[in-house]
Order: sequence, then C-alpha cells, then structure tokens
Amino acid sequence: MKYNRILLKLSGEALAGASGKGLDETQLAVYSSQIAKVVKGGTQVAIVVGGGNIFRGLQGVGAGFERVKGDQMGMLATVINSIGLSLYIKAAGVPAEVFSSTRMEPMCRYYMRDDAVRFMEEGGVSIIAGGTGNPFFSTDSASALRACEIGADALLKGTKVDGVYDSDPVKNPSAVKYTALTFDKALADNLKVMDATAFTLCRENDIPIVVFNMNAAGTLEAIVAGEPLGTVVSNR
Repeated sequence: MKYNRILLKLSGEALAGASGKGLDETQLAVYSSQIAKVVKGGTQVAIVVGGGNIFRGLQGVGAGFERVKGDQMGMLATVINSIGLSLYIKAAGVPAEVFSSTRMEPMCRYYMRDDAVRFMEEGGVSIIAGGTGNPFFSTDSASALRACEIGADALLKGTKVDGVYDSDPVKNPSAVKYTALTFDKALADNLKVMDATAFTLCRENDIPIVVFNMNAAGTLEAIVAGEPLGTVVSNR
C-alpha cells in the first residue's frame, strides 16, 4: 500500500451523474463501493465534496447574488452532498460521519481536526463539508487545507478524465497527458486542475496531488496500492 491516509476530493457534478444536477443514486452507490473497498483494505480516508451540482457561488454572482451570500449557499450545498454520500458509504458497510466547518448540529458534527482523524483511525470515513467556512475559498482550497491538517499522504482528486493534459482533451484530440509534473510547472503553465491556493498549500506542505478518473472501476484502489495511474503533481 502506497498511501496510508488520503484526502479524496470529489466534485458535486461527479455525484450528479450524466445530468450534472442533483444527486444520482447509481453514481453515489458506485463511488461509495470504491471508497468502502479502499477503507476495508486498510487506508484511512477523508473526503471533501464540492457543491456545483446544487449551487455554485460564482455562478450566483453572475446572476446578481452578493458574493459572500452566494458562497455561503455553495457551502450549504456541499453539506447536502456530504450527507447523501455518507448514507451510501454506510450502506456499503463502512462507518461515515459528516463534519462541518460551521456548526450544524444535529445534521452533522462540528469539524474538529482531532475528532475527524480519530474517526478515520477507528475505520470510518470522515467527510468534511462546508468548505473552509469562509467565502472566497473554493472546495479545492478546502480539500488542500484539510489534507494538510489531517496529515494526508496524498490528495486524490477524482475527475472525469484520466489525468492532467497540456490542453483540454475534449476540445483537442492531440492534447498530451502528463504522468507527472511539479507544482511550479502546474502554476507556471496555468494548468487549472486545482486553484493556485490549493497548489500552494500542497507544495508548501509536500503533499502530492493525484488527478485520476474516478469513473474508471478499480482506479482508486489501484492508486492507493501504488499503481502509476493518473497524473501526480508534486515537488519532484
């Protein structure tokens, strides 16, 4: 096993399936099954989920919402997604608990780093919702922050593509995939896999980011085991 403790970042759209909106029961079940297998294999897992399938703060600004309130609505969307995902992970046979960056009892527990780590060490999945609890920070930044806080061996970003490319592979059939690259190159080339804040946090704390296709069956397990899949962004 290559990674003993990971932070898994999933987008809200990923949980919505093909529609990109709401929550897709089949997609939740598939993801939860993969996550449960990794936990049962001995890896400690924390998860941060986006909220774009329900509401995205920046989109709200374009529609006339005030930025701070729009971002707060986006944070609430991540809580909805996290609660939904937790139910399916439990159904897959693994304990799951939702922690929120702002107090929301009894819907979820207030996030305390030690409590989330303890829950992981006891074999459960800690899903950390609500972003950073502050506006102007994306869930990418939140996932990097939480990865640093919990001492993750890696931040795994599950996407719809199999890694990082030098251009959009959907629009450019000749796009070249990176198997590995440095944080400095990712920032210099403006590769928008994660935002600059997330890259900087992981770079300064020496936490690699692995970008991979979460929709490919068995990929999450394979990466945790050390197979060279996806793209690894690191200091080396």
